[in-house]
Amino acid sequence: MVSRALWKGQLRLSLVSIPVEVHSARNSSSRVSFRQIHEPSGKPVRYQKTVQGVGPVENEDIMKGYETDDGDYILLDKEEIDAIKLETKKTLELVQFVEIAEIEPIWFDRPYYVVPSDELAEDAYRVVRDALRQTKKAGLGQLTMRGKEYLCAIRPCGDGLLMETLHYEADIRDADPLFSGIEDDASDEELLEVATQLIDKKTAPFDAAAFEDHYAAALKELIATKMKSKKTPRAKASNDGGGAEAENVVDLMDALKKSLGQSKGAKGGKTSRRKKAS
Repeated sequence: MVSRALWKGQLRLSLVSIPVEVHSARNSSSRVSFRQIHEPSGKPVRYQKTVQGVGPVENEDIMKGYETDDGDYILLDKEEIDAIKLETKKTLELVQFVEIAEIEPIWFDRPYYVVPSDELAEDAYRVVRDALRQTKKAGLGQLTMRGKEYLCAIRPCGDGLLMETLHYEADIRDADPLFSGIEDDASDEELLEVATQLIDKKTAPFDAAAFEDHYAAALKELIATKMKSKKTPRAKASNDGGGAEAENVVDLMDALKKSLGQSKGAKGGKTSRRKKAS
């Protein structure tokens, strides 16, 4: 499958601007996905936007609503939000550089590949890549993508550049309420020695290919077995109402994500401060 750029703009270092594209580094094609089926009729379940006391509504009648402390909603339309002028919509400027190891894993969000937009941009692109590689630094900047401004870290990755979006300080929960009850006493020396020996024995270079998603593999095996069985319940694919189906893709994705979240257990809210773990 051809990768589609999620963002196009300029990667800027001081007075140097490099035309680049940002592509997702995550591969979702290997995931097993399901459709929800209404068992009695065998037809796919559709989701429709509705309003209590009104019923189904059209997309053009929907606005963004920000809930106030009084329980009211401040209404904003798409044009007002799109009119917000941010330089980061088209420019990712590297404004600071840090040691790569200085960024703790808890701050990382999602990985993306940054590639030059054309051959003319490759020379400057390589210079930035090699400079970051030589100094063992990551460049920090901000980028607006899909209606949100992200904090980003840029660092070398093979022959190219990897961009990782970072959480803002307000996004990370304070660890103190969870860790404060753990006593800070010294560990038993003999047990500590055994544990460190075990760690040393199992230490090896990181290789992601050495690990397999056993749940996904078992799920695919189950599906393959069910496909071979004539006793497996089946539903005919419906080809009616394709247009309406497309309009509800966002709602379906939202509903599935909510269902997945409920099955895993909801996570608590986030506070605005976090103390670094020592």
